[in-house]
Amino acid sequence: MLQKLSFLQLVLAHVSSEKVIKILNEHFLLQQHQGSSSACLECHQQYFFCPYSFKCLETYIEQEQGESSNDRNDRAIRVAVKWYSEHLKKIQKEENEDIQVIFLTNDRNNKEKALEEGITAYTCEEYIKSLIDNPDLVDRLACVSDEGKEIESGKIIFPEHVPLSKLQQGIKSGIYLQGTYRASRDNYLEATVWVHGDAEENKEIIIQGLKHLNRAVHEDIVAVELLAKDEWVAPSSVVLQDDGQNEDDIEMEEKKENILKISVNKNMLRPTGKVVGIIKRNWRPFCGMLSKSQIKEARRHLFTPADRRIPRIRIETRQADKLEGQRIIVAIDGWPRNSRYPNGHFVKNLGSAGDKETETEVLLLEHDVPHQPFSQNVLSFLPKMPWSITEKDMKYREDLRHLYVCSVDPPGCTDIDDALHCREIGNGNLEVGVHIADVSHFIRPGNALDEESAKRGTTVYLCEKRIDMVPELLSSNLCSLRSNVDRLAFSCIWEMNQKAEILNTRFTKSIINSKASLTYAEAQMRIDSATMNDDITVSLRGLNKLAKILKKKRIDNGALTLSSPEVRFHMDSETHDPIDLQTKELKETNSMVEEFMLLANVSVAQKIYDEFPEFALLRKHPAPPPSNYDILVKAAKSKNLEIKTDSAKALAESLDKAESPDFPYLNTLLRILTTRCMMQAVYFCSGMDSDFHHYGLASPIYTHFTSPIRRYADIIVHRLLAVAIGADSTYPELTDKHKLADLSKNLNYRHKMAQYAQRASVAFHTQLFFKTKGVVNEDAYILFVRRNAVVVLIPKYGLEGTVFFEEKDKPTPKLDYNSEVPSLTVEGTTLCVFDKVKVNITLDASNIQHQKIRMELVEPKVRHMICVF
Repeated sequence: MLQKLSFLQLVLAHVSSEKVIKILNEHFLLQQHQGSSSACLECHQQYFFCPYSFKCLETYIEQEQGESSNDRNDRAIRVAVKWYSEHLKKIQKEENEDIQVIFLTNDRNNKEKALEEGITAYTCEEYIKSLIDNPDLVDRLACVSDEGKEIESGKIIFPEHVPLSKLQQGIKSGIYLQGTYRASRDNYLEATVWVHGDAEENKEIIIQGLKHLNRAVHEDIVAVELLAKDEWVAPSSVVLQDDGQNEDDIEMEEKKENILKISVNKNMLRPTGKVVGIIKRNWRPFCGMLSKSQIKEARRHLFTPADRRIPRIRIETRQADKLEGQRIIVAIDGWPRNSRYPNGHFVKNLGSAGDKETETEVLLLEHDVPHQPFSQNVLSFLPKMPWSITEKDMKYREDLRHLYVCSVDPPGCTDIDDALHCREIGNGNLEVGVHIADVSHFIRPGNALDEESAKRGTTVYLCEKRIDMVPELLSSNLCSLRSNVDRLAFSCIWEMNQKAEILNTRFTKSIINSKASLTYAEAQMRIDSATMNDDITVSLRGLNKLAKILKKKRIDNGALTLSSPEVRFHMDSETHDPIDLQTKELKETNSMVEEFMLLANVSVAQKIYDEFPEFALLRKHPAPPPSNYDILVKAAKSKNLEIKTDSAKALAESLDKAESPDFPYLNTLLRILTTRCMMQAVYFCSGMDSDFHHYGLASPIYTHFTSPIRRYADIIVHRLLAVAIGADSTYPELTDKHKLADLSKNLNYRHKMAQYAQRASVAFHTQLFFKTKGVVNEDAYILFVRRNAVVVLIPKYGLEGTVFFEEKDKPTPKLDYNSEVPSLTVEGTTLCVFDKVKVNITLDASNIQHQKIRMELVEPKVRHMICVF
C-alpha cells in the first residue's frame, strides 16, 4: 500500500477536524526527511493520513450483527492500524529505521479499545503537546473543549441558539426572518440584519444590546425574531467602542446599553429584533494583534481584530512575548454562552505592526483580495513572446491604424484600457470612436487564465502597488493601448452631428495604433493652447466640445453629479514613504473621457440586451429608500436650503440650487453627504431581474465595456458583443443565466472588497504622512452630529475624524443633542452640521493596533478629543 515511508512516525488519525490534519501535516512536512512522501496506491494522496486505509482489500471488515455503523468504522480503523504495524516491519528492515505507528482519536471509547488491543493511541491534543521540538503547534490547535462543561463554570450571558431544524421551520412559518448580519463600525452593541427575500417592509432590522446580538459575527447568516412594536428602537446616534477592559463586567455592559435607550421621536423607530440562531457562520481567519494579559505568565489573552466589526477573540498561547507587537492571524473555534468573547487559536505570524509590507498584507487578507503570484498553469496560457499580429488575428477585424487615436489617463498609468478619436467626415458630421483593449482575444473561456481572472474579478489599486486581475504581460504590454504600437481593440464608433446627437452606431473588432499616450494635464494643455493645431489636438478639441453637450444632456435627464474627497500621495523615490498629500484636482479632460466611456457603456448595454434579452450582463444602481435621505434633508434645512428627493432629477436640481455666497464649500459638502446616501451599484443578469435602471446616471440601461484589463465583467460583455456582431462564437457559459447570476455575485463582492482595500491603503499612508509632520493646523467642516460626538472633514487632506466628548476616567461634559437640526451643544457651545472649525492634527501611535490621526479642536474651544480611524 505504501510506496515508501518518509517519516519516522506514521500517524493514522481518526478525527473529523481538518484543522488538526493540516497542523500535523505541516509538522511532518517540516521534518524534511529524504525520500518520497507517503502515498496510498489507491488515492495517491501525499499525506501522512490516508482516508482510504481501511477500504483496501487487506484491511476490509464486514459489519457484525448488532454492530452500529460508527462502531464498525472505529473497528476498521483499528484493524488498519494493526495492518500498518505489520506491513511496515518489512520497510523498517530495508530502511534501517525504527518506525512507530500511532493512532490519533478524539473518541474516548475508541481510544480505550485501541489501548486494550495494544495500539499506541493518543488524543490529538495529547499528541501535539508531545511534539516538544515544535511548541508553537499547540497554539495552532483548535479549542475542542466541551461547551456544556464550560457553561457550568461561569455565568450564562447569552440565550441558547435555536437548533437549525427548528429555525428552518420557523422561517417557513414566518416566525423568524433570515438575513445577513452586519455589525456596526461605530457601535459594538448595535448591528443590522438585511432580510433575504421579499419582506420589503422589514428589509433592514436593527439589533441592539449584547444579548440580542447573541454571538453573531459580521456577515453571518442569522435567524431573527422581530420584537413587539413597543420595543422597537431607532438607529443609535452614539459612538461606542469596545475597549476590552471590562470583559467580565456585565453590569458595565448593561450601563452602556442604557445609553442607547434614550427616548427618540417615534418617527425614527425602525423594526427591531433579536438573533435567535445562526444559519451559516462566516468565520474566516482574522488579522489583528494580541492584547497581552496583564497577569504574569498568563496563557489566555485577547486578540483584537483589525476590523472593528469583529469581536475580540480569546486565545491560549505560550508565545505572548514573541507575538506582542506583531500582526497575527487567528481563527475562531466557538463561542460558549458563558463567554463575553469567542474562543479561537493562533494561526500565523505576519510580521511587525507598522511595517509597510506587513500592513499591506493585512489589508489584502482582511479584504479577501487574491494577491498571490499567478501560477505557472495560469501563465502557460499567455501568448509566447515575441508576439505580433497575424493574418488570422485580422479575420473579422477592421484596420483603423490610419486614425489619429490617443489615450488620456492619470500620470504613470501603464494598463491603458481605452483610447479615443474624433474627426469630421464628408457630410459635415463627426465620427467619434471609443477603442477598448481586446483582452478577450487573449483570455479564452474556460482555461486557467480565464478562471483566475474571473476569481479575482477586478484589479485593486493601492497607494504604491497594483494587484493585477490579469498577468503583467497583458495588463501593461500586449493589451495596453500604448502609443506607436499596433494593438488589438474592440471599437464603438458613432456618427454624430454637431449637437452630439447620435445618427448611427456600429461596433467592430479592430486594430489601432495610438498616436499619443497623454495625461489629463497634457491633454488639457493641448486643448487650451492657442498654438497647437495638429491632428491629435484637433481631435481632442472636438471630443471636449461634444463631451460638454453630452454631459449637459445627462444632467438635464436627472443624472447626479456627486463628490467625494480623493487624495493623491507623492512618494519618496527611495523610501516610498508619502512626502506630500493633496486632494485630486479634476480637469475638463477627466470629464471628457468619462462622458465617452459612459456613452460607450450605454450603447453596448443596449446592443447586448437586444441580442441576448435573457443573458446580458448589465449594471444597475438602485434608488435609495427615502429614509436614506433624512440626514441630507435635515442638514440642508439647517442652512435654510431645501433638498427634494422624490426623484433623481429633483435631487440633482435641488443640489444645483443649493448655493450660498458666504459659504462656497457648502455645495461640495452637500454632494459628499448625498454620496453617503446612495446604494451600491451592482452587476446582474438581465434574465434574472426586471429593474435595469441606473439611478445615479439616470440611464434606463447600462453595463461595463470600457475597462477589460481591470474588470472581468467587461470581458464577459466583450464576449457577448463579439457574438452579437458575428465576430466570435457563442459559448455555453454565456447562455446560462444561473451561472451568470453567480458570476455577478462574485464580481459585486470583489468590487466592494477592492474599494474597501483601496480606502484602507489611503488611511495607512495618511498615517505615514503625518508620522513626521508634528502638529498641523487646518480648517475642517462638521459632516455628521452624533449624540456624544461629531464627525469632521478636513478638505485639504480628504480626512474624516470623529470628535468624542467623553473621555475615560474624566468627568463627562454637559451634552445636549438635537436630532432635528441636527446639532450638539457641549458646555454651552453649539456645533451644527457644516459648521467650519479649526483643528490641530497629530498622529497618535500609542495604540499600535489602531493608530489614529488625533486632532485638537482649536476653534471653537470645547473640552473634547478627536480621532480619525
